[in-house]
Amino acid sequence: MRKNILDTDLYCLTAEKFSLGRSNIAVVEEMLASGIKLIQYREKEKYMGEKYEECLAIRELTKKYGATFIVNDHIDLALAVSADGVHVGQEDMPVEVIRKLIGQEMIIGLSTHSKEQAEKAVILGVDYIGVGPIYATQTKDDVCAAVGLAYLDYVVQHIKLPFVVIGGIKEHNIAELAQHGAKCFALVTEIVGAADIAGTIKNLRAKIA
Repeated sequence: MRKNILDTDLYCLTAEKFSLGRSNIAVVEEMLASGIKLIQYREKEKYMGEKYEECLAIRELTKKYGATFIVNDHIDLALAVSADGVHVGQEDMPVEVIRKLIGQEMIIGLSTHSKEQAEKAVILGVDYIGVGPIYATQTKDDVCAAVGLAYLDYVVQHIKLPFVVIGGIKEHNIAELAQHGAKCFALVTEIVGAADIAGTIKNLRAKIA
């Protein structure tokens, strides 16, 4: 039985170009040392060989710290490094095909941007959904327009899947999302771009609480 991996507060993604010159490995180790239990590897612009080496190293770190490791988009990469799961978007391979490839043990997360997509995700049987982008974000080049709080409210009230909110989440707005019922928050630049990663994580957790 696959576990609910979203029983944690912060869902951290890699983004080396925003990491102030630090490597993904160094940033991930700081996150894990600060109590982060969920890491997603997301790198769009590297060669596959480099992604593989980084994922191998991150897989070892997440095992050492007892954290969950998710790979974005690349099902082959997730399988190659024995990740805990994959996270895919609406334009990626169909969920039922991914399930055949990865088997019953690995987790599938799916990005959703509308109530129709959320309802379909329930039928598809994914393990969790991403809800967003809540606020405008420049972290991804191909991102859709912000969906706002109304979509989050809909998911809280109507969708029984575990979910993580994503998109433009910062220290100044994370409490607002918690007030609307969000419990797991995906952050990219706010953490990887922080000079003091441990301090930022502590501040974010204080705002959530």
